[in-house]
Amino acid sequence: MAEPNPSMNLVPTEKLDYLVIGHITSDLTDSGPALGGTVTFSGLTAQAMGLKAGMVTAFEPELDTSSLSSLWIRNKGSLETTTFKNISDGVHRTQFLYEKAAPIGLEDIPDLPAPPEIVHLGPVANEVDPEILVKFPDSLKCLTPQGWFRDTDADNHVVPKVWEQCEYALGLADVAVISVEDVQYDEETISRMAAEIPIFVVTENYRGARVYWHNDARFIKAPKVELVDDTGAGDIFATAFFYRFWSIRDPWEAGRFAVQIASDSVSRSRLESIPTRAEIERVKAEIIDF
Repeated sequence: MAEPNPSMNLVPTEKLDYLVIGHITSDLTDSGPALGGTVTFSGLTAQAMGLKAGMVTAFEPELDTSSLSSLWIRNKGSLETTTFKNISDGVHRTQFLYEKAAPIGLEDIPDLPAPPEIVHLGPVANEVDPEILVKFPDSLKCLTPQGWFRDTDADNHVVPKVWEQCEYALGLADVAVISVEDVQYDEETISRMAAEIPIFVVTENYRGARVYWHNDARFIKAPKVELVDDTGAGDIFATAFFYRFWSIRDPWEAGRFAVQIASDSVSRSRLESIPTRAEIERVKAEIIDF
């Protein structure tokens, strides 16, 4: 049995700067199972940005989370761990979902010593109730809705679904980040979503990202890099954006920062893709170029 995280299930004694909510996943790779999920990549990225980070999640107790021991973790507990297999060529991704942990609702969120600066709902398998955001009126409320757009067919293949709570959830939040793949490249859906939330970001893989704010939109081009592994790149992008926007309240600069950080991340594999302090400081200091 894996060694437990010593911070597991306890209420944090210090204020969290960044709270991310969703499933830790076990991703099936050619090298064996590996930790994944938005909470994993976003939690570690937030910590790399200098924030006190934690998560509320659900997984089976045997899962080895020792690589996340520096984060505060509240495990709801589950008989299963959400288990994916991802196949990507850097442009298109095929996913399979084999197991799904228990859902996470408002009743699973503990009373914290103080509201986090940033609360991030990061569903990967339609497991998070957006109503959770009502508990944090004074936090920057952020969404990565990818998991609300997912269903599975009879062969465990992940297929798109309609996100029925879209308008309601976006209305509760301040910032949301999606990928064009989440909405099947549907520009009408993108326009409707952008109108429901103050800041809306659409990533376009290796091309870059669009940022919508105050009835304006800007495209930020990504630099050319050699792809090693894009697993977690979207989560790293989103966390970098949320952090930078929270820091300086400039969505255009937050977009530039996040595009560069995520582009650097794909040159490394899995948890090695988490940005380093040196990368973060270098990207902060770069001249703005949209």
